[in-house]
Amino acid sequence: MNPYINLLLEGTLETILMVTLSLVISAVLGVPVGVILTLTKSGGIAENKRIYKGLGWVVNMMRSIPFIILMMLLIPFTRWIVGTSIGTIGTIVPLSISAAPFVARIVETALLEINPQLIESIVAMGATPFQIIKKVYFVEAIPSLLRNIPIIAIALLGYSAMAGAAGGGGLGDIAIRYGYYNYNTQIMIITIIILIALVEIIQTTFNILAKKLDKRL
Repeated sequence: MNPYINLLLEGTLETILMVTLSLVISAVLGVPVGVILTLTKSGGIAENKRIYKGLGWVVNMMRSIPFIILMMLLIPFTRWIVGTSIGTIGTIVPLSISAAPFVARIVETALLEINPQLIESIVAMGATPFQIIKKVYFVEAIPSLLRNIPIIAIALLGYSAMAGAAGGGGLGDIAIRYGYYNYNTQIMIITIIILIALVEIIQTTFNILAKKLDKRL
């Protein structure tokens, strides 16, 4: 197993890099969409049924595309953006785009959990939509968002492993190339153990953060 230690360490670091960067980029893409959905929904402070239905349809359509198919469809776009469609960097683009619509829905759900009476009272005081978003929505929704971030992060972890079948790099690539193709069961088991450990770390970390920041507890 010694020859594989460095390989597994490198693969673990690649996987962490892919998940972290994809999570950040998907948040940049998905959070504004989630906010717009919340504002334009029926009864929202900037109600607009056309925008809500149109944007909601796009989000739902993107969520329905299996990741491996989306990854293949995005190959030309990925190459245009980062110059390659394989490896760690090449996988970050489809990972980010696949997670963005899920981020949008999670943000929408978290914002809708805020007491409507609180929003109404802030609106009555003359607050602008931007002030409401900045000082009410995100302040009140932080604990809920932190509890839901692991859902996206863990999904990205699974997607990154799946991408290994298409040369995506990371632990998935190691499991396929050195484990499955070489009939090396040990490598496959170790990669699974590492992935499980990463899931536990992600879930525990964000649960602790959410608990510390939840003013209701």
